[in-house]
Amino acid sequence: MTSIDPTTPAPNARPETVDLRADLRETHALDVIEQLDRELVGLRPVKQRIRDICALLVVDRARRRVGLVSEPPTLHMSFTGNPGTGKTTLALRMAEILHRLGYLRKGHLVAVTRDDLVGQYIGHTAPKTKEILKKAMGGVLFIDEAYYLHRQENERDYGQEAIEILLQVMENRREDIVVILAGYADRMEQFFRSNPGLRSRIAHHIDFPDYSDAELMAIACAMLEAQHYRFSPAGAKAFAAYLVERRKRPHFSNARSVRNALDRARLRHAGRQFDHDGPVRVEDLAVIDAPDVLASRVFDPQNLA
Repeated sequence: MTSIDPTTPAPNARPETVDLRADLRETHALDVIEQLDRELVGLRPVKQRIRDICALLVVDRARRRVGLVSEPPTLHMSFTGNPGTGKTTLALRMAEILHRLGYLRKGHLVAVTRDDLVGQYIGHTAPKTKEILKKAMGGVLFIDEAYYLHRQENERDYGQEAIEILLQVMENRREDIVVILAGYADRMEQFFRSNPGLRSRIAHHIDFPDYSDAELMAIACAMLEAQHYRFSPAGAKAFAAYLVERRKRPHFSNARSVRNALDRARLRHAGRQFDHDGPVRVEDLAVIDAPDVLASRVFDPQNLA
């Protein structure tokens, strides 16, 4: 009789430990998380939630590898917050993370609005919605201002047909597509109340706070640096004042409004340099100064729009 050494593990013995951090590093998902940290200023609770989701998925991978089988986590999400707070950027990086962790085949992002899904006549909505879903398979479908899919006041609206198709795919194909619904928090809440089937399929609700003035200033400096510009000390002071005034006006869109303001400042800067008599110093081509900012209409007390 052949004796068995009790210290020799059985051929299919379950390991006693797993290295979760090593698993995360091997997928290179950590690279995307670090890129997200560089891309998005602030948003600490949002970034922490993404790390928590990553931890859940790494643990799920480890559990499956050692035979602890369970249903894959539901990954459909809701992103709520004002415009310009990074929702689309996060959706793009989330697609990459899920691909690297093995939960999506392709990891691409398809970003759409109501007009891409809902038709204008009978029989038009289903083909449009199904075509978009086909493009998004293996990746993330990001539906911005998702509440416009449902127009309760219009009995002849075809948005409900698109919602019903989405519900079926979110349930039956959830291992091959992640749907992210995005929009203003209050409107999204009303949307979910009107469509409880959608709420029940959303596992992760992530709220994006507005940026502080200091964070918006950091975003502005990063945007300028990416274009090889910088503020002069007076220009930085003027732009900080601009942010205070711009917040008081309607349709403020966080980082999006900052980008638009910088585009206009660069336009004024170019005109100012072009009107200069004689040669222009190369250094001046890269510096946004106070006049380039203070000419904005937000400093005009007669213009309250």
